[in-house]
Amino acid sequence: MSAFRQMRKLSLASLATLSLVATGTAMAQATSTEESTTSASPAAADAVTLDLVGINDFHGRIAADRDSAGAAVLAGAVDQLRAENQNTLFLSAGDNIGASTFASASQEDTPTIDALGAAGLDVSVVGNHEFDKGFEDLTTRVTDRYAAATGQSGEDYALGANVYKAGTKTPALKEYAIREVGGLSVGFIGTVTEDVPSLVSPSGISGLDFGSEVEAANRVAKELSDGDDANGEADVIVLLTHNGSASADCSAIAGETTSYGDLVRNASGDIDAIFSGHTHSSYDCSIAGPDGERPIIQSHQYGTTLGKVSLNVDPTTGEVLNASSTRLPLATESADGEWTANYEASPTVAKIVEEAEAEAEVVGSVEVGKISEDILRGGDVPGADRGVESTLGNTVADIHLWATSNDDFAGEPAQIAFMNPGGLRSDLLYGEDGTVTYKAAAEVQPFANTLITFDLTGAQIREALEQQWQPEGSERSKLHLGISDGLSYTYIEDAAAGEHIQEITFNDEPLDESATFRVAANAFLATGGDNFTAFAEGANHADSGQIDLDATVNYFKAHDVVEPAPLGRAAAIDPEAPSESPSETPTESPSQTPDESPSASPSESASEDPSSDESSSAEPTQSSSSSAEPTEDSSDDSNQQDNEDLADTGFSASWIGIAAGVIVLAGIVLLLIRRFGSKAGR
Repeated sequence: MSAFRQMRKLSLASLATLSLVATGTAMAQATSTEESTTSASPAAADAVTLDLVGINDFHGRIAADRDSAGAAVLAGAVDQLRAENQNTLFLSAGDNIGASTFASASQEDTPTIDALGAAGLDVSVVGNHEFDKGFEDLTTRVTDRYAAATGQSGEDYALGANVYKAGTKTPALKEYAIREVGGLSVGFIGTVTEDVPSLVSPSGISGLDFGSEVEAANRVAKELSDGDDANGEADVIVLLTHNGSASADCSAIAGETTSYGDLVRNASGDIDAIFSGHTHSSYDCSIAGPDGERPIIQSHQYGTTLGKVSLNVDPTTGEVLNASSTRLPLATESADGEWTANYEASPTVAKIVEEAEAEAEVVGSVEVGKISEDILRGGDVPGADRGVESTLGNTVADIHLWATSNDDFAGEPAQIAFMNPGGLRSDLLYGEDGTVTYKAAAEVQPFANTLITFDLTGAQIREALEQQWQPEGSERSKLHLGISDGLSYTYIEDAAAGEHIQEITFNDEPLDESATFRVAANAFLATGGDNFTAFAEGANHADSGQIDLDATVNYFKAHDVVEPAPLGRAAAIDPEAPSESPSETPTESPSQTPDESPSASPSESASEDPSSDESSSAEPTQSSSSSAEPTEDSSDDSNQQDNEDLADTGFSASWIGIAAGVIVLAGIVLLLIRRFGSKAGR
């Protein structure tokens, strides 16, 4: 706790003590005696129990769906907890909207904002998905709707202390909000993951910088504790961060070398509790900060769980005497697989949800096409693993390629398309007859991304594929791209950075890495989202004039039945797998004699290397020797023996030639003697 904060609290404590002494009540004497065992404050027995209940990554799940209990039950749970303790505040760690189900997404998430407002949401940090439609949309339409739904400042539902105007340290969003409850001033600081630029379309946040969460949290915490009422003061400080751990193990979280690990360990000691999100994890931990342990919590996703942190606070000093945390599931699964809500639904919020579903049903029930079987995201549980190939990822890539290359497309036709796994938010399920509704299609790609076409070289395509293995410290180690028909590649999963991708083919031929290809991708990928910077470095980016949902609907109209794109366009290889045995490779027989080899002919040797005509014809012995090169499985000893045999053969051939020459010469001499001898006798 800062010195200013401590002095402020002690001043209040002194006033309270004087007041109690003046009354001379026995209650005051008893209080002082009881508190001496736990705190220096004489008013500790009057400690306030502050309950903080929170959600994260709600993503517009307003209707009940299995473990996601829905907005009405969520509101009912908050109502019940407030009835049990009036000193209860309801908060969110971000991503309330965006990537929403159809009932909310079809109406720009207005039903979600209205439902959370009716549920009594007190404050929220901004998440990366709040930027899906850009900064201007967030700071006008979204915050205006929150203001109307809650009666509070809409800016209190988009806190972001580490979001700055580009090139400055000027805050672009409100940094904190204060809520008064139980005689306490509770300050909420909001920060969001520094990775936002890689998670949303860059064009929508071009005027922003996302700085260090630790720096921003500590800066604002100091302001709220420095005794200067002009910059805000708080008895209790809570950090809401839209950042989190992928782990659910508290010891692992405490030691992880990520931006989030840095935040939970090094956020100011004036911060009494941390609510997190973004990674859709579920944990409640007590982790050491600069001034001792404090609660760190994340509440899963989609309203499945309500995180609860209870702080027992001395109101005269602001000291947290003790703290506890837990996670409250909002629904329970029975043995037969049925889900039952654990709290009574709020009638007010239930009505909002009912009206939203009715509105969405009209347009959502329209059939857009049929599928032959389920088309699924990656993982044993579809959608659980974004690092593996999926039929849905490849199918959507095929759809995007078709949309940017068919006869009705007016632009330069695309040749290859890519799809990011994080953009796929639901599966296409066959159901009873394979019917795909507009609602089902919309839920697969809920971001309404424009399709962009652009030029990439083959080398840039290799680079983009390599970037599936994400930079160190990223939220996920790998994001497997869906790729369109015609493109395929092999890869080594555990290779060094930059060496994963091996052979790439396009239309069954090796990819020409010096050639240029027209590529299609959604606007998120095309501008470098998810750390795929190679796409942003492409040339001649052009808006196709189509959003992903429209492209999907038109694709279904053009195809009677859509089949899932096959797996195997990306094939893992094992670099340690044994290669083919040398005996399986055709080689020249070691028993082949020199005169069976084409190189044994001096004339052929000369014709293969015109520059050595003279040496080739003059040295038949060398030519003969080279024609009998040993095969790969010959030993050094056999090589030496072959050479000695060849040398002996050449030596013998030379003597035979000399002997033959002598015999011929002797025969000629005898003929001459005989001829001339006959003439002399006449």
